[in-house]
Amino acid sequence: MGALAIMVLAFAGYIIMYQFYGKYIGSKIFALSGEVKTPSQEFEDGRDYVPTKKEIIFGHHFTSIAGTGPIVGPAIAIIWGWVPAMLWIFVGSIVMGAVHDFGALIISMRNQGKSISEYTAKYVNDRTKFLFFLIVFLELWIVIAIFGMIIAIIFSMYPQSVLAVWAEVPIAIFLGYLIYKKGQNAMTWSIYAVIAMYVCVFLGPYLPFKMPAIAGIPPPVCGPLFCWPTVL
Repeated sequence: MGALAIMVLAFAGYIIMYQFYGKYIGSKIFALSGEVKTPSQEFEDGRDYVPTKKEIIFGHHFTSIAGTGPIVGPAIAIIWGWVPAMLWIFVGSIVMGAVHDFGALIISMRNQGKSISEYTAKYVNDRTKFLFFLIVFLELWIVIAIFGMIIAIIFSMYPQSVLAVWAEVPIAIFLGYLIYKKGQNAMTWSIYAVIAMYVCVFLGPYLPFKMPAIAGIPPPVCGPLFCWPTVL
């Protein structure tokens, strides 16, 4: 099956599951209501609580909540094939990742937008709050380490991908500056940002980047089946 067919099937499957499974969880499990104010509206202060357009929220959620899919999924596909990648990205996202993150988001919104460790103290006790914070901190530490290792491996295998990934950060910062500081149209400049990203993707093969050793830490070394950091 071609990559385009896989993409179309996955996209259609996401829409179907959102319309049926997602709405069922929202209405029957969490009893969502459009009449309730969100913390950003109730406690708006222009700093920590800021009402944001749904298009911007979608972008944040796509990159943050779905982070492990776009980042790890392609790596799994490159190394082990499409079936494990689709099980991870499609089935895993629907029955595990999406439900978990959606539930955490709703519970946070119903507790003044606080983190899970903060509102644990409300429902259990302060000691549990500390333990939960410690667990979350260690889990995030592990996730960041794994992300870093996988991206280092992919960069080593495909140096033409480095330019596009590195360009994301300055493009995102400049886009935020134009929207929030200069009052520019979010949709128009988001389109320009996407075009800029695809230009960087196009230029990647012409400007490959091989990471040199930094502070004695060498880049990963690729073998016939996989790549491992040489420090291991």
